[in-house]
Amino acid sequence: MAYYLGIDGGGSKTRCAVGDESSVLAMVAAGPSNITRVGEVRARESLHQAIREACATAKIDPGRLQRACVGAAGAGREEIANIVRSIVAEVIPGEIEIVGDMQIALEAAFGTGPGVVVIAGTGSIAYGRDVTGRTARAGGWGFAISDEGSAHWIGRMAVSTLLRAVDERGDDRTKNVLGKDARIEPEASLLFNELKAAWKLDSLEQLVRTANLTPDFAALFPAVLSAAGAGDVVAQRVLAQAGTELAQLARIVVRRLFPERLSSTSSVVPLAMVGGVFRHAPRVRELFYNEVRSVHPNVVLNPEVFEPVHGALQRARRAAS
Repeated sequence: MAYYLGIDGGGSKTRCAVGDESSVLAMVAAGPSNITRVGEVRARESLHQAIREACATAKIDPGRLQRACVGAAGAGREEIANIVRSIVAEVIPGEIEIVGDMQIALEAAFGTGPGVVVIAGTGSIAYGRDVTGRTARAGGWGFAISDEGSAHWIGRMAVSTLLRAVDERGDDRTKNVLGKDARIEPEASLLFNELKAAWKLDSLEQLVRTANLTPDFAALFPAVLSAAGAGDVVAQRVLAQAGTELAQLARIVVRRLFPERLSSTSSVVPLAMVGGVFRHAPRVRELFYNEVRSVHPNVVLNPEVFEPVHGALQRARRAAS
């Protein structure tokens, strides 16, 4: 019996799946393993934990794994791919393929066929492949300058949009706005309280200070969801903008790869979603799809939110065969 391993190494968590030729025997989650974000030491800890726990759950020794595929952000850079490969090789002896996280996402959604996948997790990117195997991407240039619509982007935009709402109050109370007991307009107060709780802060002054220390903005995503669900208009505005930004990434890749299908009344362009933003934010999913369809009616969205780790496992099986 041959056994295979698939890993999706993300910025918030690492998912690992162990399977045989036809079934998934175990799937576990560990901490983040995006080396660019968390460093080599933390990435090693998360990857080793994920592999060992998955193998223990599947009741097989890691030495019996025939082949592994790891999808990792930044794997297009040889130095990153080599580091990830060496870390995984410390635990398993089999062949190890390191590819980009968008490649395993595309595999999970479409196998070897054509289509466009949009990833919105800690980071974001759109990636696609046409019938000839030609690929294209948009976004995903890093959290400091890109990753539009991602959990990191949503958290950062929530803070900046909240502060813009404070700026626009325009009355005498603004001079006290950074005080511990500063008042926030009702339309933003829910978001303010959720953000404070998420980062364990007491005041707007602390929120501003923390936001300027390169914090984990992605950790604010659940807070934005909670505020939006409770009716906070600032949070709802941020989620709506996230849907628009992700749709723009999708439209760029669709235009580049499928121009002939867009002008046909009988051809369709398959579109899929991946990542926690899509999984946990129905408002983002709906706005995303409506925005894409308003420009490209031929796009057909699969309503399922795919797990990239399944694509990594599929690649490991296929390469071995």
